[in-house]
Amino acid sequence: MTPPTEPPEPERMRRGVRLALDVGTVRVGVAASDPTGLLAMPVTTVRRDPGRQGLDLEQIRALVTEHDAVEVVVGLPRAMSGQEGASAQAARAYAVTVARMIFPVPVRLVDERLSTVSAHRALHAAGRRGRSHRAVVDQVAAVTILQSALDAERATSAPPGEPVIVPEPVPQEPETRRHEGDAE
Repeated sequence: MTPPTEPPEPERMRRGVRLALDVGTVRVGVAASDPTGLLAMPVTTVRRDPGRQGLDLEQIRALVTEHDAVEVVVGLPRAMSGQEGASAQAARAYAVTVARMIFPVPVRLVDERLSTVSAHRALHAAGRRGRSHRAVVDQVAAVTILQSALDAERATSAPPGEPVIVPEPVPQEPETRRHEGDAE
């Protein structure tokens, strides 16, 4: 008779702080998890840098370092049908740029359908009205994105969403110059 075997122990939740980004055209909401990966909390709202000087990206890099983040999740705004439009493509492009800046910290894209709608509802329910939402709605949306990702990982024991693959730069051939008198 064979002895009964113990069921395999489920994989544990990965430890470490995760940051979440709710990327908009004007602002980026940022949230962070606690080190155990159980709870998402608002951090800040970063103003996008329309001058393309990368100040928003530098702030995000600084937040990754400050929080010693083990991963960054970026909300991917899909339509209810699951299709991806211009906003989703912009979020993908931003995620690749962030991934390049914070390498080797991994970046993942997670579905964020209705996160901003949920954020507005939560703020309204908390007594915050219309214009006062703007200051924090992006942070609350980032909290919604991150909490959803943490809950999905806890339920499945797998990292949420899809990894952002940073395309490797095409190697350039070193330029060789010929000078007069060089032998061929």
